[in-house]
Amino acid sequence: MPDTPLTPEVFDRAIVAIALTAGTDHRLVYVNDAFRDLFGDRQLGDPAREVFTEPGAERFVATLDAVLSDGTARQVTAPRTLACPDGGTVHRHFVYSCSPAGTPSGPGILTAAIDTTAELHSALETERLSVERLQALRRYEALMAATSQMVWLVHADGTADELVPGWEALTGRPFPETAGNRWLDVVHPQDRDRLATHWAAAARELPTAFEHVFRVRGADGGYRHVRARAVPIVRDDGPAEWIGTTSDIEDQWRNRLRERLLARAGAVTEAERADDAFAALAATLVPELTDVCAVYLLREPDAAGGDVVATRIASVARPGLPPLPPINRQTYTLGARARKAVSDRTPIVLEFADGNVPRGSIPEISARWLERAHATSLTLLPIVVDGAVVALAATADCEGAPPPGPADIDLQREVLQRAQAPLRQALALQRARHTAVVLQRAMLTTPPTVGGAALAGRYRPGSRNAEVGGDWYDAFTLPDGALAMTIGDVAGHDLAAATVMGQLRAMLRSIAFTRPHGHTPADTLRELDTAAEGLGVGSFVTAVHARLTRHGADGAWEVEWTNAGHPPPVLIPVTGPPRLLTGEDADLPLCVDPRRPRVTHHDPLGPGETLLFYTDGLVEVPGEDLGDGIARLCRAAADARHRPLDDLCEYLAGRVADVRDDIALIAFRPTTLAGTADRPR
Repeated sequence: MPDTPLTPEVFDRAIVAIALTAGTDHRLVYVNDAFRDLFGDRQLGDPAREVFTEPGAERFVATLDAVLSDGTARQVTAPRTLACPDGGTVHRHFVYSCSPAGTPSGPGILTAAIDTTAELHSALETERLSVERLQALRRYEALMAATSQMVWLVHADGTADELVPGWEALTGRPFPETAGNRWLDVVHPQDRDRLATHWAAAARELPTAFEHVFRVRGADGGYRHVRARAVPIVRDDGPAEWIGTTSDIEDQWRNRLRERLLARAGAVTEAERADDAFAALAATLVPELTDVCAVYLLREPDAAGGDVVATRIASVARPGLPPLPPINRQTYTLGARARKAVSDRTPIVLEFADGNVPRGSIPEISARWLERAHATSLTLLPIVVDGAVVALAATADCEGAPPPGPADIDLQREVLQRAQAPLRQALALQRARHTAVVLQRAMLTTPPTVGGAALAGRYRPGSRNAEVGGDWYDAFTLPDGALAMTIGDVAGHDLAAATVMGQLRAMLRSIAFTRPHGHTPADTLRELDTAAEGLGVGSFVTAVHARLTRHGADGAWEVEWTNAGHPPPVLIPVTGPPRLLTGEDADLPLCVDPRRPRVTHHDPLGPGETLLFYTDGLVEVPGEDLGDGIARLCRAAADARHRPLDDLCEYLAGRVADVRDDIALIAFRPTTLAGTADRPR
């Protein structure tokens, strides 16, 4: 206990409340202003038990006894209720520091009262928030577990923690401890680059949220769609942490895809051609279910056993793959696996490593393309319409993509079978159109073989209708050795037009063949016009009719021709630009006014020159001037003038990409007497 008496007046202006007691009964001998402000005036000279009478003060008095007894300083905490100036009260918390001190009256104790209310409230609030946060975290973990979501945290240093597990159960692999590229190993090969790029951009730009849907390889080896969502946590502009969730959305994604694809497949209702209908179906599957889809139409529906012949009529590939081989209507004999898919009506999957396609399993042109595209699998799916297998679809996955799973194959089949009505309509239209084309071709005789000249013709039916048309060409030898050559077009694309065409063609042949020498082409068309009117064959018809005769020993010919409102013939010389055979005044079409005179024109034809008759389907483009199409024909003819006549006709007819109208053309080319004429077909 200190022997030197304390001079308490030094604490008069201290900011801490100070009190000094003396003796064994702890008589109050001093308090400073700060004490009075906190506790009010207290009577000096009275014992502590009489001065401090508030509830709980007995702990304070006991502490004074203990300090006086052994001379050891002590602290005691206690709440106090203080009166306020407005008459109310306030609850405060204090720490009383009690130290031995000497007083003029003997041993005493110096007490410092420190207000710890704010600190205590802060500590209590911190504890309360900590408890609430712990409860919130437990609730969140329970919620995430209930919704089957994985919750993860990527720290600023790139390490990662799985807060709510599920990654290993989904993928069969432990959750990656780092957010580097190792976790991309289980991501679908075609999704990796896009996902890595998106995540890198998010880490760089720190958007309010990151969201991405991608596929991961499941524990069973198949791929499932997941959605990852994350938000950045930024502190003091430092590197961000990311907290996020990953949820398996495969069932949701597949249901939505199924609804979307089936709706698109069901919308294939406007296609008039089977080719267009199947092309629309193939486009429905690519790229959401497969990388490429080709459709082969079977020559004999429901073919089984023996050779099965098919024609590729549609093919679609996703962007980024090599260009597909052109659709050229080439036929293929199906391999054993394809025949089995057709006969069993069951999909067959062929797997191969990165484009190493076994030779002989599929057509060679397809195998070469699959190699360039680094294909990994080929799925053969029979397409059944009205109980018969009418086509075979081939879908392929490329560039590291795994083979399709059972759910993918089932959805592909469902989409292909969805458009039954339009496919049925398109196939019926195709069969009717095939019958019509056979009828049309039956009316077109094979051009005769002519000594000293080549003769060739072509007919291409229009693609926008299922009816026979009114286009025709004809060539036949006359009794005097001359050659008659005709091109004609009856307005319309129906059975009536075909009937008129057949009648006029037969009448023209009869008139030209039975009239004596000197009967001009104009005379022939005038008699045909008169007969058509008299017999009631009333229709709008254009035609060019010509008589060709040989002159001289050098292989030259002369053509006499008349034009009844038809596109002008083209004369293609050996060198120089082609020219059109036109008269000063165009004659009227047939079946308009039989009394109007017609004119016969004369032009020489030298060896190697080509005379071309054609119908407007070869040159007419909707919305374009007919003269532009004729000029385009002349340029193409000039480019191909040195081809054999058959090849020239095939080339010119093949340049029309979309054959909306029928095309008929016939060409004549003199040769030298020693030359060999091209065989017509």
